[in-house]
Amino acid sequence: MNPDADRLWRAPRWMLAVLLALLGMLGPFSIDTYIPAFTGIARSLGATPVEMQQTLSAYLFGFAFMNLFHGAMADSFGRRPVVLWGIAMFTVASAGCALSQSIGQLVFFRALQGLSTGAGIVVSRAVIRDMFPPAQAQKVMSQVTIYFGVAPAIAPIIGGWLFVHTNWHAIFWFLTGVGVLLWTANYKLLPETLHVSQRQPFNVKNLMRGYWQLGSSARFFLLALASGVPFNGMFLYVLSAPEFLGSHLGLAPTEFFWFFVLTIAGIMAGAWVSGRMAGKIAPKQQIRHGFVIMLLIAVVNLAANLLFKAHVSWALFPIAVFAFGWALMVPVVTLLVLDLYPERRGMASSLQAFVGSTANGIVAGVIAPLIMHSTVALAATSLGMMGIGLLAWLYLHRRWPEIGQAVS
Repeated sequence: MNPDADRLWRAPRWMLAVLLALLGMLGPFSIDTYIPAFTGIARSLGATPVEMQQTLSAYLFGFAFMNLFHGAMADSFGRRPVVLWGIAMFTVASAGCALSQSIGQLVFFRALQGLSTGAGIVVSRAVIRDMFPPAQAQKVMSQVTIYFGVAPAIAPIIGGWLFVHTNWHAIFWFLTGVGVLLWTANYKLLPETLHVSQRQPFNVKNLMRGYWQLGSSARFFLLALASGVPFNGMFLYVLSAPEFLGSHLGLAPTEFFWFFVLTIAGIMAGAWVSGRMAGKIAPKQQIRHGFVIMLLIAVVNLAANLLFKAHVSWALFPIAVFAFGWALMVPVVTLLVLDLYPERRGMASSLQAFVGSTANGIVAGVIAPLIMHSTVALAATSLGMMGIGLLAWLYLHRRWPEIGQAVS
């Protein structure tokens, strides 16, 4: 924690949470805004569904790759410069998407978006731990998740409206405008939270030492799996939204927002409960509650899809409950990751995001195209993704029972 934290931000804590949430919103806005226009973009560019899916996987793999470096650079050069350069690059890439005239160009600029958006998401986590002790950090991280949840709820509404009333290019011009506004807000408001005494040398030897320290840590890897992979239990449905919502449930593009509203409501409610629990129960107990909720609802979802034909009257609710369970436990797991190696919080945040986003990229580019045509396959894969995270946590809990034991 920065020893000068009290002097860096004198405004109310929730205002910092809003600013950091705005940083994190670039990710969901980059994905959810253009999903309602998938079929229209494909027709306009003459792209196949598989090629359109690559616009998602290119973004996610770019996001995963650059996550290896955002945190390390933030540990060396400071949080603020990395954030500002990342937003600037995102803004340029969004304009490139808007001007794209072929699917190849769109895939390229989507990858460029992915390379840049991780800066805000990764660095914002480190900023929280720079500024607050554990219990307060959990509350702020939960607040960030709540505010952050507004973005994916409204993004498909905006995207659907722009697509229906103008064209798909307008969606990416909108993202360009978002980038300009966010860069301006962070340039004026975001303080540098990394204390000079805590900066790491930026050289190959020190970087390799840090990557080895974290990459060879079984505790770090298991925590990253426990937080990152279960996310795909619900993200799988986001990636498959055009097929799941349009073909299976018969919703029009302008009606996709119901899915996003319910799912994000689950995330926001889970994050709110997580913040209320901060400092009151042991972190490992809160994590257990989250996994129990996800496991039970994933089993119910699979059984319902095996027994009945998916219908909009019930098919969206299990995903929202799953999102609640994930949001209940993920702020706690993230803080456990950041506190494993306090001197390398930026790098830890980077590698945690790398594990999660690599899983996201595999799901987007490989798994989702294979299973999106069956609601049973979607439900079974969702359960499987949650199971990987659960097994990682159970092994970690058995091998290192002291992790997450203390109430901060």
